[in-house]
Amino acid sequence: MSKLISKWNYPTTVRFGAGRIKELPEVLAATGIKRPLFVTDPGLAKLPVVASTLKILDDAKVPYGVFSEVRPNPVESNLTAGIAVFKKGKHDGVIAFGGGSALDLGKLIAFQAGQTRPVWDFEDVDDWWTRANSDAIAPIIAVPTTAGTGSEVGRAGVITNEATHTKKVIFHPKLLPAIVIADPELSVGMPGFITAGTGMDALAHCLEAYCAPGYHPMADGIAVEGVRLVFENLPKAYANGKDLVARAHMMSAAAMGATAFQKGLGAIHSLSHPIGALYDTHHGMTNAVFMPYVLAFNRDAIEVRIARLAAYCGIKGGFDGFAKAIIKLRKELKVPHALPGLIKGLDMDKKRKGLIADMAVVDPTAGGNPVKLTKKAALTLLENAIAGTV
Repeated sequence: MSKLISKWNYPTTVRFGAGRIKELPEVLAATGIKRPLFVTDPGLAKLPVVASTLKILDDAKVPYGVFSEVRPNPVESNLTAGIAVFKKGKHDGVIAFGGGSALDLGKLIAFQAGQTRPVWDFEDVDDWWTRANSDAIAPIIAVPTTAGTGSEVGRAGVITNEATHTKKVIFHPKLLPAIVIADPELSVGMPGFITAGTGMDALAHCLEAYCAPGYHPMADGIAVEGVRLVFENLPKAYANGKDLVARAHMMSAAAMGATAFQKGLGAIHSLSHPIGALYDTHHGMTNAVFMPYVLAFNRDAIEVRIARLAAYCGIKGGFDGFAKAIIKLRKELKVPHALPGLIKGLDMDKKRKGLIADMAVVDPTAGGNPVKLTKKAALTLLENAIAGTV
């Protein structure tokens, strides 16, 4: 029993259901936000879903500002610009609206606007989060429009250091949004590529959390059900973007993945992060590419667990059956089987491969892999993902 010792933290208030975006003014009042900064991405900012949401604020006579300078993989300059807008507008909270990039940056604006130290001083390392002035962190409302990262129920934000081209995870308990509005109607307009990529991100979160070593049965249970929901609903949401039931289940799976991965992630993410930072690829789609290669690499440590997971999901054939189901799902979603299908004109020399391997082994997610990720192993996985050899 001595190993059955752990610390568990679980998420926040979630108002889940179609049409609940109409409750945004009520949610603002509940969190004490009187002058929010609405943070979204530039593509979403042009769509009717943002216009209709801002009209809800207008009708409620809520004064607000809008910031949409968010790259697909947010960088420090985006954060600096957002903080400037936050301060100039004298905002007292953030509505983070969109996919993982907008959610992460919105959260980080609310967090960093009141700090005096550089954002890199709060990386998810040891207890660095205690360096922050907690009283200076503005409240956050999160409104996801995709079903992938689950950032709406997370206590961290990911941002790329432009100087070093590395993704950094910034952590603080108060980065957890005070209230989430999870309205599946907001995700209906997602293009197929984004539906597939974000959905596979949710699957990666659930799968890696379940496989991570350590004792966390609540995370395991949530991850297992999250995997089942993805297998049953992602193909439906991809085939018919207006399938509101499938969209709702995927939005649940995304939140479940982010709730579960406090247990840990693994090599799918630790390899995906440097690729995303260096090539600006879609994070979820990059995870999807690496998934079967990492699954095979970890086989000896997770075969029994995966067989149990496969049985729960109604997949026959144990580990092999589950691995084939992953490949089949990727094909249905038109996920490239290898990295050259994701990155056009990919020509990676030995030095660049070594750099990616070095970045992967020091990524915070590497420690959660069930098999130790050495540089040699990272290089092998990278080579396999380039050649398409599982």
